[in-house]
Amino acid sequence: MTTVVPQADPVARWADGYCGAMGYLVRALASLPTVDPSTPQQASRTTGDLLSSVVGGLDRSLAGLNALGAPPVPAADAGREDVIGQFTEIRTQAENARQRIAAVQGDAEATKAALGEAGATLDRIDALDYLRGLKNVPALESAQRRAPSCGQLDQPPG
Repeated sequence: MTTVVPQADPVARWADGYCGAMGYLVRALASLPTVDPSTPQQASRTTGDLLSSVVGGLDRSLAGLNALGAPPVPAADAGREDVIGQFTEIRTQAENARQRIAAVQGDAEATKAALGEAGATLDRIDALDYLRGLKNVPALESAQRRAPSCGQLDQPPG
């Protein structure tokens, strides 16, 4: 059963769209391919696959956030813009790490350094607060409780 946010609640509809956009990255992270460290070549290939999945999730979330536009609350777009900035930086970092891994295959030291860069990217993603764009604005923070997509983000992974 799908819960629908009432048309008469534009702030909750916006919050639902925001959380829906976050959901793309959350789902991509929940289904990341496993890194196979058995050989440097396998580690490179599987880490590249993982980073490609991360970039894809970030791309879909960024598209959703950009399409969403500013919230229907005066002067409350700083949180969304902040998250867009963070996601854009992390996406660039992930793509750079993926390209570096592909470029250095066969060079064990360079591969090790590139894999470390990939790990740093994943650490940044682990530290993300997906609801950050709704916090510090009471109307948006309140609306997230009425938005079904936000309730799904708030669930601990099961």
